[in-house]
Amino acid sequence: MSSARRDRVIDIVLDEDTMTARSAEVEHERKVAIFDLLEENQFALHGADGPYRLHLAVHDSRLLFDVRAENGRKLRDIVLSLTPFKKVVKDYFMICESYYAAIKKLSPSQIEALDMGRRGLHNEGSEILRERLAGKIDMDFDTARRLFTLICALLART
Repeated sequence: MSSARRDRVIDIVLDEDTMTARSAEVEHERKVAIFDLLEENQFALHGADGPYRLHLAVHDSRLLFDVRAENGRKLRDIVLSLTPFKKVVKDYFMICESYYAAIKKLSPSQIEALDMGRRGLHNEGSEILRERLAGKIDMDFDTARRLFTLICALLART
């Protein structure tokens, strides 16, 4: 990736006040998603050039994308209702719980079936995110997947 590319996130912060205690699995997924996102992403805020610093938080059942310029100057807050995400996030958490339990005791084929379901829900959440941000932020599918992982980390209750 060229360091001169401007349509990207160069820093991401999750609101620590939003997050509760997280399981080791959720914490690991959060760290991997942040690392992968910063390594490679495509993210472009309509009406403002990047690169961007992104702060994610949940307040009053709403998801807040606080998008800032490279120098930290606020560019725009984008607030999304969590309602369109509720079912897929709930189902995603349930299947993740089953998946993590399965890793310890089930056969590889059973684990694979759960993982396929987990990936399918993850993809669905990523598409909802892209749809909700349409006209505000353009991003590729991999960036949406990583952001969906981080949204789930914000919403995880363990």
